[in-house]
Amino acid sequence: MPSPVLLKPSDYRRMPWKNGLGETIEIAVFPPDAGIGDFDWRISMATVATDGPFSLFPGIERTLSVLSGDGLTLHRADGTKQELLVDTMPYSFPADEQVSATLVDSAITDLNVMTRRGRFDHGVERLHLDGSVAMPARENPVIVFCLTGQASLGEGPGSIALGTGESLLVGDAMPSSILTGHGIFFIIEIIASRSA
Repeated sequence: MPSPVLLKPSDYRRMPWKNGLGETIEIAVFPPDAGIGDFDWRISMATVATDGPFSLFPGIERTLSVLSGDGLTLHRADGTKQELLVDTMPYSFPADEQVSATLVDSAITDLNVMTRRGRFDHGVERLHLDGSVAMPARENPVIVFCLTGQASLGEGPGSIALGTGESLLVGDAMPSSILTGHGIFFIIEIIASRSA
């Protein structure tokens, strides 16, 4: 198994939104040299400062989580609405559906996880950590993103520490382990589609 890679904010890549209406911070992407239109999976953060439409990504599934701010309301193509706050469960929807957002109040920061339909799926879990939690073995790539606080994955001399804003990428599979620390974390699993 390849060694986990610690990604610091200085490793992340800043780029304009696909629709040009804002800026995104790309945490990780696959393939590593993929652009905005040909990735298989992508994890990024963005600040939403004004009401408006989301970028369209044909063939992509998206999960959105609010990291900071007062939240926003998504307006979907079928007329339904979904309010997302900092304590709301991560919300999934097709990224090729016309969706717009209105802010509850001021600007928010969000976390986007996107995978190419038919090739990969994904799961996103928000974790409030205060102590230790068992991390089950997974046969897929896993990214642990630390929103606030600090933690270590594993025990003893082989443990890996991460702090606020950092991410830990386990690029192949993750054996069972222990995550110890305090803060808010996102556990992201990238799952190869059975049809891929």
